[in-house]
Amino acid sequence: MAGLVLLTLLVAVAYAGPFVTRWGWAGVDVTAFGDPPSAVHWLGTTPTGRDMYAVTVRALRRSLVIGLLVASGSTGLAAVTGTAAGHLGGWADRLLRWVTDLILVLPPFLVAAVASRAIGGTGGTALLLTCLLWPITARAVRAATRSLRDEGYVLAARQLGAPTRTIVRRHVLPSLTPLLLADATLNTGAAIVAESGLSYFGFGVRPPDVSLGTLIADGAPSATVFPWLFLPPVVALVLVLLAVDLAGAGLPGLFSPRERG
Repeated sequence: MAGLVLLTLLVAVAYAGPFVTRWGWAGVDVTAFGDPPSAVHWLGTTPTGRDMYAVTVRALRRSLVIGLLVASGSTGLAAVTGTAAGHLGGWADRLLRWVTDLILVLPPFLVAAVASRAIGGTGGTALLLTCLLWPITARAVRAATRSLRDEGYVLAARQLGAPTRTIVRRHVLPSLTPLLLADATLNTGAAIVAESGLSYFGFGVRPPDVSLGTLIADGAPSATVFPWLFLPPVVALVLVLLAVDLAGAGLPGLFSPRERG
C-alpha cells in the first residue's frame, strides 16, 4: 500500500506538477542563469535559465511513461509467448527457446546503445527495452505453465472439450497473475534504470527532451558546486524505484489464491 500511494503521488506530480508553476520546462528566464532555489524558482535554474522544477517534472513524466510502456509490453509479450509454449509444447516450445537463447546471448547495453541511434526517443527507447526484457520472463512463464498443464482442473477442462484458448484464459493465466504482477513491477524499475543509464550516456531520450538520466548526466559534473542541478532528478529516481519495489513486494500477494484463501 505504501508503494502504491507513493507511486500514485509521483504520477500525480508528473502530470499535475506543470500546472502549479508558471514556468514551462522549455522556457528560459533570461534573468536567472544557474540561480539557487528561491521563491521564484523553487528548485533553482539550470545554467541555461530553465526552471529546475519544471524540467524535473518533465523528466519524471518521461521516465515513468517509458517504464510503464516497457513493463506492460514486455510482461504482456512474455505472458502470451510463455503460456503458448508451455501449454502447446512441440514447435512452439522449441521456437520460444531458440528466440530467447538468441536474445539472451546478446550484450544488452551494447545492443541498446547501437540500436538507439536508429530508433531513439521515447517510443524507440521503450520498444528497444521491451525487446530486451521479455525473454527471461517468458521462460519463467513457460516453466510455470508446464507445471500447471497437468493440474487436475486443467486436465478436467481438457477432457470436457474446452478449447485451448479458453483453458489458458480461464485457468492458466489467473494462476500466473502473481508471477506476472511481480514481473511487471520489476520490469518497470528495470526499464527506468536502463533508460536512465542509456540517457546518461547519450543513447536514450534525446535533446531537447529530457529524462531523469539526462538531468543526472548534466548535473553530475557540478554536483558539489550546484547541488540543485543534481539532487532533484536523483531524489526523483530513488523515490520511483522505492515505490515500484514496495508495490512489487505487496501486489502479488493480493492476487495469490493462497493469500485470498
